[in-house]
Amino acid sequence: MRRVTLTPVKMAACSGRAALWRTSSLLRPSPGPGAPGLLAGLFRPQSSAGGDPLPRTSLSSPPWPQRAAPEPAEEEEERRRQAAVVSSVRRSIERRDYGRLFAVVHFAGRQWKVTDQDLILVENHIEAECGDRIRMEKVLLLGAEDFTLVGRPLLGKDLVRVEATVLEKTESWPKVHMVFWKRHRHQRKKISVQPQTVLRINSIQLAPALS
Repeated sequence: MRRVTLTPVKMAACSGRAALWRTSSLLRPSPGPGAPGLLAGLFRPQSSAGGDPLPRTSLSSPPWPQRAAPEPAEEEEERRRQAAVVSSVRRSIERRDYGRLFAVVHFAGRQWKVTDQDLILVENHIEAECGDRIRMEKVLLLGAEDFTLVGRPLLGKDLVRVEATVLEKTESWPKVHMVFWKRHRHQRKKISVQPQTVLRINSIQLAPALS
């Protein structure tokens, strides 16, 4: 075991009596040409197997393969393909040749996939009365036979129009919640009734042209 000598050094700049201890042999390199010191070895960044100063983690080197930047010719081909798809969808919409439409709407805190003449049961009462015609404005997605329009997050109000009619406003059947503890003479009974509204989807309309 190597013996280390500590030498006190007085500090003149300090007002009180203080001593700075320094090591005489701990910081010196071990005997041998080119041997690093102790602190140099402690604070030296650990290199990975590939020579990278940072360790190989999911942040420094992601597990997925690195993708090279696309060539200009590939980008031009991708733009032409996208333009062809958009023009094909425009022609289908102009000719009204898209078959039966369906939509995903956000209504009464839930998402509903609806199409023409569908009946949906909403677990709540809405402000409209029976027989009123309402419009569902929050349309998330519109699908046809050959294409699908996805909102970010919603589709424009001038592009899609989903209308429904309030058929009935009623209440659910009573739900009984019973709590009973045997040998404790304790029982509790709770009956809950949920308001309900029945809607019929009248139509799903698509604008004659994409905006």
